[in-house]
Amino acid sequence: MRLTVYSDYALRLMMYLGLRKGGSLSTIDDVAAAYHISRAHLMKITHELGQKGLIETIRGRQGGMRLAREASAIRVGDIVRACEPDFALVPCMEPDGGKGCVVLPACVLKRALATAAAAFLEVLDGYTLADLVGPAIALRQLLGIENSGALESAMKP
Repeated sequence: MRLTVYSDYALRLMMYLGLRKGGSLSTIDDVAAAYHISRAHLMKITHELGQKGLIETIRGRQGGMRLAREASAIRVGDIVRACEPDFALVPCMEPDGGKGCVVLPACVLKRALATAAAAFLEVLDGYTLADLVGPAIALRQLLGIENSGALESAMKP
């Protein structure tokens, strides 16, 4: 299984937002700088994740984005499904049904790949965004996010 770059960036964006404390807002520029990825790609991803109800976006000078729900309520599989709704591993799994494939009427491969894709997403459903950002202190440091908040205070010896 291979995720698209689009899904990879969406997962990174969601992880970044999951690391922010108290629902504080982040900007596309913040995320792009932290991961060294394209601002243009992040704009498209932000729009789609907002449309799908995974993030909340606030327009304006003081605007930004944040998670629409707690990180513990967002399954990783849901993020991937939002970005790859058909999750077509081969052309015959695409919405048009793989027109032109001569073996499609007798093909078992399509069913096997569909089963594999479902199993892949089922495993991802076993993880939440909170699981991905579990090592919060290290991730915040690597991404340049300020280490303030109750979690860090509680974890200090």
